[in-house]
Amino acid sequence: MTHITSMIETHPHDTAGLDVQTLADCIAACLECAQTCTACADACLAEDMVADLRSCIRLNLDCADLCATTGKLLSRRTGQNLATVKAALEACIIACQACGDECEQHAGMHEHCRICAEACRACEAACRQLLTAFT
Repeated sequence: MTHITSMIETHPHDTAGLDVQTLADCIAACLECAQTCTACADACLAEDMVADLRSCIRLNLDCADLCATTGKLLSRRTGQNLATVKAALEACIIACQACGDECEQHAGMHEHCRICAEACRACEAACRQLLTAFT
């Protein structure tokens, strides 16, 4: 059991019919993707061909911010605004798609981009699964 799961299970408010593990997996995927995208942007900045990676860096940073925010929103159970949570999940999915697509274009040349694309795809899938559970 992770700390994320423990915190969900010990919160006074229930998960309103949501599977605890699905919620915990989504939070973990969002936070991991945020870290991975931040690290990928930094690695792109260290590359000699940094100008060619400008779009990748921007998408990495956008995705990192949206994933971090989504992970934080999902961690808050008190007085939850479901419309906001759904919008955050949808935005996270869009950002992960865009960042994953961009990183895949550089994956053959930059291992950090390959790893980042994987994290984006995993986060996108976790957000889709949780979003489906809300509907």
